[in-house]
Amino acid sequence: MFHKFTLRILSITSAFGLGLIPAIASAHVNAGETSGFLHGLDHPIGGLDHILAMVAVGLWAAQLGGQAIWSIPLTFVGVMAVGGALGISGLTLPFVEQGIIASDLILGGLVLMATRLPLAVSISIVGILAIFHGYAHGAEMPKDVSGLEYAAGFMLATIGLHLVGMTAGTLAQKFFNERLIRYAGGGIIVGGLYVLFGALTRS
Repeated sequence: MFHKFTLRILSITSAFGLGLIPAIASAHVNAGETSGFLHGLDHPIGGLDHILAMVAVGLWAAQLGGQAIWSIPLTFVGVMAVGGALGISGLTLPFVEQGIIASDLILGGLVLMATRLPLAVSISIVGILAIFHGYAHGAEMPKDVSGLEYAAGFMLATIGLHLVGMTAGTLAQKFFNERLIRYAGGGIIVGGLYVLFGALTRS
């Protein structure tokens, strides 16, 4: 009964998240829009590196199941908010771009290998990686917007991407083959390598 309820909630919330993304993408927040909330919503979905990591968090959470299905995504969002505050404050954090790319490869690898670790270790890994994403969001906040509204926007977008991964993983386990989740992890690694190649060619 609990699993059916969880699946229904995930399906509804993921559908909301998926429906939100095209609306955000068409909001033209870079064309004179000064709303911090819309800028925040746009930032996570504006970069493949962020999308890959956030969907991977949801996939891994679904793969692990149990308490992890909620605690891992919530940890990512919570620690990401701390990283965002660091970025907004102007404090320096080294290796941010490298950390973000590494998160794509690490999380993709964890999903591909269906890695099961103690919950505390899993939460720690996700939390460390979330710092880099949050810092990047905060550091790139436009100067003329509200920090709180901006943070609320990028946190909501992140939750939507987590839910996409969680729902895809849960549906794969329920109705298809759990190996599909592992294949998705491989796809995230490929995407991470593409992002890495792009970063190397720019440098």
